[in-house]
Amino acid sequence: MTMPGRMLRLLSLMQGRRDWTGPELAERLGVTDRTVRRDIERLRELGYPVDGTTGTAGGYRLASGRDLPPLLLDDDEAVAVAVGLRTAAGVHGIEESSTRALAKLEQVLPARLRHRIAAVRDAIAVMSVDGPRSDPAALDVLAAACRDHELVAFTHRGRERRVEPRSLVTAYRRWYLLAYDPARDDWRTFRVDRMDSPRATGRRFTPRDLPEDPATYVARSLTTAPYRYTCTATVDAPAAVVRPRLVVALPGRVEPVDDRTCRVRLGANEIEPVAADLLLLGAPYTLDAAPEVLAALREVGSGLTGRRPGPPGGSGSR
Repeated sequence: MTMPGRMLRLLSLMQGRRDWTGPELAERLGVTDRTVRRDIERLRELGYPVDGTTGTAGGYRLASGRDLPPLLLDDDEAVAVAVGLRTAAGVHGIEESSTRALAKLEQVLPARLRHRIAAVRDAIAVMSVDGPRSDPAALDVLAAACRDHELVAFTHRGRERRVEPRSLVTAYRRWYLLAYDPARDDWRTFRVDRMDSPRATGRRFTPRDLPEDPATYVARSLTTAPYRYTCTATVDAPAAVVRPRLVVALPGRVEPVDDRTCRVRLGANEIEPVAADLLLLGAPYTLDAAPEVLAALREVGSGLTGRRPGPPGGSGSR
């Protein structure tokens, strides 16, 4: 790799991760530690604020600031950013910011990439969905705390919490924070839209081993939550056919019974989402539900047809 090419690769690595040790950079670039030190000095001479870090091995960090030279993106990265910004234009709370950012990105790209970005922009149709507005400031605080392993404090459902944030996860059209709660000595999932003024505390923590993949953990916690209305439908269709039909198909929610039958577990604090998912099954099913759930479903059905509900049925109703 030539020196200019190596410098660009070094800068790209440092922009992609917060901290690097000299040996790590040398291994990624295929050079010696001494060459890395010389290249770091060249970056500093070019105006890139590269700080030295302390620790057992020491290392380097690309500092942030107003005078930081332009961000380097290869062609595929630039297109990926454009796709993300175009998609984010349908998220409540950041629609205008995403659109402005995409416009700025297009202005600074070379002509060959502007055509690709324009194709992406024109081809993607974004449908806005109802739901809680995302707070960009809150997401920014939480994402930075996850990255920097910094304790965050916030009020959640009237209680002051101080947790070790690890990951932000989207599910059910909402943002969730997976964090370890030292006060409860356990992992917890928090809805971001229910947090009041999340803020970094300035205190660092040593990351604990995650119990499993963050998305899987949050999905599992949501599917096992104590919902007001719960039921189980045994459906005369394969799981692979039923799963995509549901509005939100979380892991463990649709389980195969055999090649032609599956079991679907539903739960919500309102009866309407349960009724909607039952309609979306698109196949005959047997319902196992408590009498109050069946009564609530009959009320939904009577509202759709304008008829009064019939006599109560029992478990196993179709």
